[in-house]
Amino acid sequence: MALNVLSVASEAVPLVKTGGLADVVGALPAAVAPYGVAMTTLVPGYPSVMAAIGKARTIHRYDNLLGQPARLVAAKLGEHPLIVLDAPNFFARDGGPYAGPDGKDWADNWRRFAALGRAAADLAGGLVKARRFDLVHAHDWQAAMALAYLRFAPVKDSKPVPSVMTIHNMAFQGYFGREVFKELGLPRSAWKFDGVEYHGGVGMLKAGMEAASVITTVSPTYAQEIRDAEFGMGLEGLVVSRGDRVRGIVNGIDPAEWDPANDRHLSANYTSRTLGKRVANKRALEADFGLEPGDGPLFIVVSRLTWQKGMDVLLEVLDHLVGIGGRLALLGSGDAAMESEFRAAATRHPGKIGVRIGYDEALSHRMQGGGDAILVPSRFEPCGLTQLYGLAYGCVPVVARTGGLADTVIDANLAAREAGTATGIQFSGLDYPTLAAAVSRTVALYHQPDQWKAVQRNGMKADFTWKNSGKVYAELYHELTGPR
Repeated sequence: MALNVLSVASEAVPLVKTGGLADVVGALPAAVAPYGVAMTTLVPGYPSVMAAIGKARTIHRYDNLLGQPARLVAAKLGEHPLIVLDAPNFFARDGGPYAGPDGKDWADNWRRFAALGRAAADLAGGLVKARRFDLVHAHDWQAAMALAYLRFAPVKDSKPVPSVMTIHNMAFQGYFGREVFKELGLPRSAWKFDGVEYHGGVGMLKAGMEAASVITTVSPTYAQEIRDAEFGMGLEGLVVSRGDRVRGIVNGIDPAEWDPANDRHLSANYTSRTLGKRVANKRALEADFGLEPGDGPLFIVVSRLTWQKGMDVLLEVLDHLVGIGGRLALLGSGDAAMESEFRAAATRHPGKIGVRIGYDEALSHRMQGGGDAILVPSRFEPCGLTQLYGLAYGCVPVVARTGGLADTVIDANLAAREAGTATGIQFSGLDYPTLAAAVSRTVALYHQPDQWKAVQRNGMKADFTWKNSGKVYAELYHELTGPR
């Protein structure tokens, strides 16, 4: 009999996406299905979600879910079950999932995502008789309250349900003032050091981490890094206290969506044996970004433009990159000042630097298929997906040695090249000298065509699909639920 898992998250492809979290949540049901796991995904009913599911069957109605009427509706996420929390007063808004059109976070985010957690705990507790769940898997702070409700305010007479709390990025914790606690519908016993209280307020991610049977992060290295103050963001003590209950599982990518041999977005499809066909994609990408065709390496960046992603240091290195024969195509958005500085760099280096502010999924595919190297100079990176796409597409990753970047890219040092294992360029620390040196190494390697193609082919042979990661997640679920 299949193990029934309820996966709870604030976004999932193809319904709604702001980052890698959505890719993971959307891919996970299919990834664990071959291993005896039937996963149902619970997401909020944003306008894009409600439009995508159309007419759906109501399986439960709330007269008052944290102050608002709501209903749970059943639909499908691909071939897998989906439940949507349709609460128009919470989710039917213009703007993004977390912020309004002005870019500012919704003031009631604590209530919106507490409602999602309450609904998840109700489902796990048997609220809908035809829906039985053996385990709850919560993703990031927006879903973390599900585990707090299971712990402190479960459905009456329900059986305890084990849980997994996955941290996709420790920097986002869902911290709110003390005044919201009385509105959450939790007993006073939840207001304690190992409950939801955190520095005098409500810490949603912290509450989920305290309540979870097991905490996972999205790479083994990040699972170790968050034990230290530099990466633990104030929660390193909690991480250390959970000991071997904290584990790292690398994210995967979906080969049905990310395969250069079949990618409909590319001008020319190719494999590791037909790398010469990438030239057509490179020429098309140059045209997309208004870049002069050239023989030097075309670097790409597909990223949020933030301090975490190291974009401030990349700005410092751009003149050096162009000066040694490189060019850059950048797609991203984020910090307004950084956006302006990247535009200014493109003006300063016409035909050498092209910048597109925003996000375009099809363009991101064309960039991986036409770029020579992808820059990922993150200060910290729990897992990262763009470097995995780069590996699959022969777009050589140039990455900081941190988190999932360290776990997935093998540096092209002399020993690795001679052993035939190198897949990219790594560098330690993030400042102008280290990033400039990494860019210089990349340019030098690019001008050794045989060596460069070997690195490309090694990356394309690496298996970072969900096959392996799905098996590890399924094994964890079975471990927590015991023999069946």
